[in-house]
Parts: sequence; structure tokens; C-alpha cells
Amino acid sequence: MNLKAHFFDKKVKTQIFHDDAHAAQNLAAELLGYIPEVTSRPIVFVCIGTDRSTGDSLGPLIGTLLNEKKLQSFYVYGTLDEPIHAVNLEDKLKEIQMKHSNPYIIGIDACLGRTKNVGVIQVGNGPVKPGAGVNKELPAVGDMHITGIVNVSGFMEFFVLQNTRLNLVMKMAKAISEGIYLAGLLYDKTAVKEEEKTN
Repeated sequence: MNLKAHFFDKKVKTQIFHDDAHAAQNLAAELLGYIPEVTSRPIVFVCIGTDRSTGDSLGPLIGTLLNEKKLQSFYVYGTLDEPIHAVNLEDKLKEIQMKHSNPYIIGIDACLGRTKNVGVIQVGNGPVKPGAGVNKELPAVGDMHITGIVNVSGFMEFFVLQNTRLNLVMKMAKAISEGIYLAGLLYDKTAVKEEEKTN
């Protein structure tokens, strides 16, 4: 959980409302704008969080939904069955680096923010920094990041996380996973077209 939504430079961050009719399409377009079009680097999503806290379950829910969609283009780590959280994050990142040669990593995490931004999905360049708001020294994750603002920051963050509505988190998880799935389909088509050009 990255508790500070304003951790990243605003110049490189896009905001998408999860309940926008075109949220999935907009997220897919943003992702494809960052991901290298033709690359030998495997594209890896690292979904951070735990199902022991409603607010912090965004990452594992997204990972689970993506696994159910059986993505062909991307690799996904962090699910409800096998969550990636503060205790195992460092080991999991080492495991990913061993399994994949020079992966392009997209870090996904929940965060807290201003009242008016609750429900917003943020996409930006650079890593997500789990635990930044609670003074935990955890590794930064990703070449780029997707974060979802699940509740309000500023006071008793852990209590706020525990009392975040699952309904909102689930809706956000569905919008984000749908956007990633759509990006995967479009990414496949782009790769095929580029391959055709070179042949």
C-alpha cells in the first residue's frame, strides 16, 4: 500500500475515474503509451497488497481477475491465492528477475488520497513505492505504475484501510483488469503488424 497518492510527479501521471464509461479503454491507451511496442523484454504486472485488509486488496483482486482472463501477452504476479506484500515483496521481485530476462515491470498498488479523488485510477512513469506513507523501507516496484485511490488519507490510515468498502475496491479492480486485458489484446495486434512489416 502506497499511502501517499501525490508521491509521483504530477507531470507524468494520468487520472482515470473508475466509473467512467471508457475507463478500460482509456487505461489501455495509457498503458500502450508507456509499454515498448516491439521489445524482447517480457511485460510483467506485479500486483501488490493483501486480502487481510479491504482497502489493500486492490492489487491481489486485479491479479486474480487477470489470471482468470488468461492473458497471453503479459505475466502477472500477486493474487488472492499468492499475494505479494511487505513480508515477501523483496523475495518475489528477486524471483521475477530470475524467471524473466530484463522484464518491463508495471507495479500495481492501492493508495489513499483526497476525498475528491477517491475512485481515481492513476497511471504514470516510474515505480510505485509500497509502504511510503507508513515509513516502511520496501523496494520500489516497476518501470511504470498503476495506483487506485481507495479511500481518504490523513488520519488513522490503517483503520481507514480496514474500513474501505469492498464494493468500491472490486469496481476499481474490474475496471483496471479490463483495461489491462484490452491493452494485452491491442499489444498482440501491434506486435503482429510490426512482425509483418519486417518480413
